[in-house]
Amino acid sequence: MDHYIGCDLGGTNIKAGVVDLKSGSVITSSSTPTLAKEGPEAVMDRMIDLIRALIENSGIEKDQLQGLGISAPGVLDPERGKTLFLPNFPGKWRDIPLGRTLSNALRLPVSILNDVRAITYGEYKFGAGRGVERLACYAIGTGVGGGLIINSRLVLGFQGTAGELGHQTVEMDGLRCGCGNYGCLEAYASGPAIASRAEKAVRQGLTTQLGELVDYDLNKLSPKVVAQAARMGDEIAREIWNEVGRYLGTGIANVCVSIGPERVVLAGGVAEAGELLLQPIRDTLHERVHVMPINKVDVVLSSLGSEAGILGMASWAAATQHPIQPS
Repeated sequence: MDHYIGCDLGGTNIKAGVVDLKSGSVITSSSTPTLAKEGPEAVMDRMIDLIRALIENSGIEKDQLQGLGISAPGVLDPERGKTLFLPNFPGKWRDIPLGRTLSNALRLPVSILNDVRAITYGEYKFGAGRGVERLACYAIGTGVGGGLIINSRLVLGFQGTAGELGHQTVEMDGLRCGCGNYGCLEAYASGPAIASRAEKAVRQGLTTQLGELVDYDLNKLSPKVVAQAARMGDEIAREIWNEVGRYLGTGIANVCVSIGPERVVLAGGVAEAGELLLQPIRDTLHERVHVMPINKVDVVLSSLGSEAGILGMASWAAATQHPIQPS
């Protein structure tokens, strides 16, 4: 049987699903609040309880499950199955034996991977990246994550850190990024960056509907609101999307001349802006890329949505040659 479990450890929720890899379908899934402030041990206990209940409710016998894949948002050591640095988790989860703990508790082989590398692998196996040998993926939300497929293989690099496409420098001496660098793509194209740009426009008194759309509660400004305003013909909102698209286009241009991807997939909440984002990206690529056939690079939206990570981790668990085994 080709049944694996994919689990995504997020800052807000833990999501898990049983996946049939033959059909590429999530048979059943469930989620629970992460409550990260309670610390690693409590969170891992909650993950174990969630997965045990998921198995019980799936109707699949335990011995039919081949393994478990876990993704998390940060720096991991896939070989040792440990989290090294989860920036948005209290205590940062330094050197936490996530793989070993869950493998021993659930008696399953466990593989771990960065969350956006998992999304990348899911889109490559079952989604918008199917059928290509070279793929770049951007997940644009609270941050800008990334992943690369080259010669049909997920690129991991040192401890799985390769593919951090959101931390390319796109503006010399630019805004400070949460990673410590200045001018990262994430500082200009993430959801918070878009909301901040919209808030600044309202506070400056520019002619825009953005404030009105949130009853002037500027804490409610979001990429979704900025997209709504742009579709209503708001020029300031369109300028924001054009600027974000130019920065993303610049980052994608760098990747295009580096690895020549056949396809670039945009995932995450910000990508829901669709053509508001895609058009300035395409325009920027045609302006900036002259040493490779940019017309052969497709820039598309994710087709798997919220299931990409679960499908990716289940697939990765099947592909990993040396998962963490129960001891």
